[in-house]
Amino acid sequence: MHTSDLKRTPSPVFSAQRVAAIDAWRRICAVLTTIATCILLGACATKPLIPYSTDTPPMVLVPAFQAGVVDKRGRFREIYCAVLEGRGPGLPDYRPCEDALTRVGTESPGTGESVELGQSRRHLIAVVVHGVGYDCFGPWLDTPNTVVTHLRQFGFDTSLFDVDALSSSANNARQIRDALMAMPAPEGAPRIVLIGYSKGAPDILEALVAYPEIRSRVAAVVSAAGAIGGSPLANDAEQYQADLLRYVPGATCTTGDGGAVQSLRPAIRKAWLAQHPLPGELRYYSIVTFPQPERISSILKSSYNKLSRVDSRNDSQVIFYDQIVPGSQLLAYANADHWALAVPVARTHPTIGALFVTQNAYPREALAEAILRFVEEDLSEDSEPTR
Repeated sequence: MHTSDLKRTPSPVFSAQRVAAIDAWRRICAVLTTIATCILLGACATKPLIPYSTDTPPMVLVPAFQAGVVDKRGRFREIYCAVLEGRGPGLPDYRPCEDALTRVGTESPGTGESVELGQSRRHLIAVVVHGVGYDCFGPWLDTPNTVVTHLRQFGFDTSLFDVDALSSSANNARQIRDALMAMPAPEGAPRIVLIGYSKGAPDILEALVAYPEIRSRVAAVVSAAGAIGGSPLANDAEQYQADLLRYVPGATCTTGDGGAVQSLRPAIRKAWLAQHPLPGELRYYSIVTFPQPERISSILKSSYNKLSRVDSRNDSQVIFYDQIVPGSQLLAYANADHWALAVPVARTHPTIGALFVTQNAYPREALAEAILRFVEEDLSEDSEPTR
């Protein structure tokens, strides 16, 4: 062998490291693909019933079980736009306001009032409950605490409630109850704003109904792309498919009580809502993901197309109207797919972002601030809760 050939031959150590890296990469991509295309499969129609359109009358096609929804998108747009413009492109994943929100139907007008961007007077605490699998891929995701850092600048705070990644909403409701009761009792008005993302939203609602002792500790409830009415994609899925999330590198989650997928089936969710009126003393808000089709990440196109057999107005996992809490204030239709709203894959794994999670960028810090500022403003009013 020529000496020049020796120089081109990689060392055994380098080869082993490269093989290990490629193997890890393949496992991650395989799991991500499974998440997107296998966990919530099974749309029941054979052709698109309703095509994508932003001309949808937003309050007309809301199912009967979600009666009493109040359109507050105009004022929320004013607040969100003020936050985006005030904080500027220095925020991660900055977008102009018109691109961050989707205009659907006739939007309620704004109030024209100024937007307070200084220090919070009420010091609200956003407590987030994530959806299926977060406890499995959270360690791999290794999310930077940029939302926490951003909110604390203005007197807000945020934390995450850990719930079982693959358990039922009833199981996780008990865990939410225990976590809330372990916190110090509020002195004066409560400051906790429960924010449920995806399945985290019905988990929160079940906790509020089942455990009345926690209600006095909660200032408000926000559904962020919440699976309030379930998803048709869950109808033909099985729990063993969700259990594949346990093979994400670094995952320590267990299958729990094995009820995650069943909890997301529309018949289960809508029957629960029909039988369990939500506590009337609390205020509820809904952030709905209603992305333009080009804002769907490539890895989520398969599930988006499958769910489009029922309704093209979906975020790749949930139809827009199934994200609305009964009796809530509708704050926004976000121009983001299901993952982009709350799971920042591309920030910590840019290569995967560039190849697979191609539309993952979204100004989450600005959105979180806008939500808390809207809630604080709404709670400061003397009017009774909207329910």
